[in-house]
Amino acid sequence: MRKLLLQGLLKAPLTEAAPEDAAVEKLAAELKAAARARLGRSLSIREVDAGSCNGCELEIHALGNAFYDLERFGLHVVASPRHADVLLVTGPVAKNMAEALKRTYDATPSPKWVVAAGDCAINGGIFAGSSACAGGVEAIVPVDLRIPGCPPTPVALLSGLLALLRAGKG
Repeated sequence: MRKLLLQGLLKAPLTEAAPEDAAVEKLAAELKAAARARLGRSLSIREVDAGSCNGCELEIHALGNAFYDLERFGLHVVASPRHADVLLVTGPVAKNMAEALKRTYDATPSPKWVVAAGDCAINGGIFAGSSACAGGVEAIVPVDLRIPGCPPTPVALLSGLLALLRAGKG
């Protein structure tokens, strides 16, 4: 036991340092500035899984890890649609989720934006035509931005949100 304790104290930690990616830093800083200019505050995002395989969710969750750390750039994931500016919807809309998505949309205060993240959210992806699938997000609620990819990368998600703030309605 003493040997393990000494090894733990004398060796360097096994964690990795966050990458110094200037392009991601610049993109995130632009996104923060655009949110401040457009809304006067941080951007609040409500992520809605409408029936996905969870590939897109993994990339969205990566935005919160130490490499991207979206919170330091003024992007907040919120638990309630009543606090959200953006609904970030993933997956083809399952018939069982269609009503929940519509209610979430209705509960989000205006001005609001809806982002379809991933190929499945855009057009149903590989699940299009399935008896359990109502289609892409646009079949249920209006969509303001489509971010393609299976799944879209964290950088693509950040770029899409920046484009939304620069050209969005509201």
